[in-house]
Amino acid sequence: MGNTYILISRTIEQIMTGYYDLVLGLIPVALLGITAALTAVGLSLIAAVPIGAFAAMAIIGHAMFINTPADVSDEARSAKPPLNAD
Repeated sequence: MGNTYILISRTIEQIMTGYYDLVLGLIPVALLGITAALTAVGLSLIAAVPIGAFAAMAIIGHAMFINTPADVSDEARSAKPPLNAD
């Protein structure tokens, strides 16, 4: 029974998407979705595209500068000893 738990746990870890996977999916959704929604409401395409692009840029900016990939400090990484240490 213990092996079943490990198998399910590893399967769930492989299925789960991370923050940056969601960001990569939201960029075109924001650009195209907001542009299409604003165009459907009646805003001209020339005005809707920059608004959609600004939303996509905001998502990219958040991923690059607010929630950076290097949030883990160097001290946390060095706390563990190397695997093959003598």
